[in-house]
Formats: sequence, C-alpha cells, structure tokens
Amino acid sequence: MLSHSGRFFLPGDPGAENLQLSHESNEAMMRETISRLRRSFEEDCAAITGSENWKSVRDKYLAREGGLITGALKKLRELPKEERPAFGQAMNTLREFVEERLETRLQEVRAGERDRPAVDVTRPGFPLEFGSAHPIKSLQAEIEEIFVGMGFRVFDLPEIESDYYNFEALNMPPEHPARDAQDTFYFNAVQLLRTHCSSVQVHAMEALEPPIRAISTGKVFRRDPFDATHSPMFYQVDVIAVEEGLHMGHLKGMLDVFLKRVFHPGIKMRLRPGFFPFVEPGAEVDISCIFCSGRGCAKCKQSGWIEILGAGMVHPRVLEMSGIRDPRITGFAWGMGIDRVAILKYGVDDIRLFFDNDLRFLNQF
Repeated sequence: MLSHSGRFFLPGDPGAENLQLSHESNEAMMRETISRLRRSFEEDCAAITGSENWKSVRDKYLAREGGLITGALKKLRELPKEERPAFGQAMNTLREFVEERLETRLQEVRAGERDRPAVDVTRPGFPLEFGSAHPIKSLQAEIEEIFVGMGFRVFDLPEIESDYYNFEALNMPPEHPARDAQDTFYFNAVQLLRTHCSSVQVHAMEALEPPIRAISTGKVFRRDPFDATHSPMFYQVDVIAVEEGLHMGHLKGMLDVFLKRVFHPGIKMRLRPGFFPFVEPGAEVDISCIFCSGRGCAKCKQSGWIEILGAGMVHPRVLEMSGIRDPRITGFAWGMGIDRVAILKYGVDDIRLFFDNDLRFLNQF
C-alpha cells in the first residue's frame, strides 16, 4: 500500500499495520503522487536550454535504471491487486505525456541551436599562434628579390640533375679531380642529386641569348657530416651574367652592392685568388667581420675577415660548351651558401638549429 510519503509497503512490512488506509485514501495519494511528478517534470522541461540539458531531464524521468516514472511503474507489484490497474493506467498516461513533451521540446531546442549564431561574438577570444616563414626561406626570398631588382631572371632548376650539367659542362670531365672533392649522391651513372646550383650557368646560356642575367637558389646535396658547421643538405645561390665586355670590375661592383644589402652598408669586401674549375680567373671573396667590425675576434680568428663566397669570370671552356663562341662575349659567375649567410646574419652558431624544427628557435625570426 502507499504511505503519505509516497513510499510503497507490502503487507507484512514493519509499520504497515499503522498505515491501514481506505481504498479512497489510496487513490487520492496516487493522484497526488502522479500530480507531483507531472509538476516536477513540467518545471524541469521548461528549464531545458540545450541538447545535453534535455538528455539529463529525459534520463531523470525515463531512464531504465533510476528514472522516476520507470521506478514508480516497477512498484506496481507492491500495490494491492485491486489498485494496480488504476495506478498503472495513470502512470502510463503520465509516461506518454512526458515522452511527447520531451520530443516536442527536443525539436524546439534543435531549432534554436540551428538559429543560434555559429560564433558567439561576446565570448572572449582564444589566443592564436601564427606561423612564420623559415629563416632560410626568408633569406632565400630576400636574395632573389635583390637580384630581380637588378634585372636578373630566377631559374627554378631540378634537384635531380644530370652528370653533364652538374660536372662536365662546367669544365669537370670524368677524370677531373674536382669530382672527387664533391663526394656526390649518385642515382646511377648519369643522374645525381645536384652538388651546387652552378648548373644555372649552362642552363641559362642554353636557354637565353646574351645579354644574360640569371640566378638560381635552392637545396644542394653533398656527403658532408651533419655537425655544427656542415650538413648533407643545404641551400645555395648561384649567379651568372654574360654579355659583351664584362670584366672583374663589374663582378666586384655587383658583389659590393649585394653584400651591403644583405648585411649592412658599412661592410667591406676583399678578393683573394682562388680556383674553381668553371671560372678563370677565380677569386675567394671575404667580408669584414660583422661581429667585431674588422678589429679581430674569435669568430674571424683574429683576422678581421670572414670568407663568404667564391667567384670569377666564366671559363672560356664553359662558354664554348654552352654554345657561346664569340670572343667578345664574357661573363662572371659566383656561388654562395645561404645557410652560411644565415649563420652570420642571425648570429647562429650551429647550422643544425635550422633543421631541428624547434619552434622555440624558429619563432625568434
């Protein structure tokens, strides 16, 4: 039977003797129980604001385990047989009402969520981290921009090069000792990973007629150890200019302008004799130490100078193999490691930092 508190007692339970209610009293309390459940549900239903909130209300009343209406229906067997039909029918009616009202409320909630703006403009924003260009790629773009401004054409050449363009056409035949020094990654007898961007000299002279001004930048590959100053893959820039009457003075003037723009206007430059198979005469180019302004320090080994690139006048043999046989046509060429410039320009003492993908380092640029 049903107590005033809404609890059901089976006949024989402790206290049941003191709760002998009339049939009419039981019906009144059952109605009160159902009415109380309905009022509670309507209050909870009206307070639903979203799908998650709706699910909580549904589980509170209809969950298989622990739902208020489900639990009340399970207690039918505790009632006297003559009271079960009326109470069961009333609870089923309440259950149907709850299910219908929940379904209606769910449709209202979903419609409201669809109409709600996708972004809450009143909500505080989240901090966003923005990416940035890699320092090597930024320097590569800066170098290309300088030469485009001088009237040079940028050549985008393949990283997998032929032996002919990488060596032979640059005055390095198969028996040439310079090939031993390159320590090259070969795919087969005729294909390799380029060891420099100097092949732009031959590609440009084959593709264009003098006057020629060409530049190529990109990755090159050599069998070097991976340590603080070496890498088996690094970036390089190579430049060539070919036209009538060019001489070392033109090369020196162009290099002076370029190096001042890359580093700073006060930089000084000097040329020393040097040997490269594809230029004659050749020169090693030094700049005044950017760390001590030429006074002498550990970075420049107290000399006041830092080697930066190799240059020279295009070798007559290279001009001839590229189809230029007019003796009045001359040219100059030079090549430089972009990573080398980055180390000096940014004050980095380990080239491996550029390839570690550590955002703590890269975000400084």
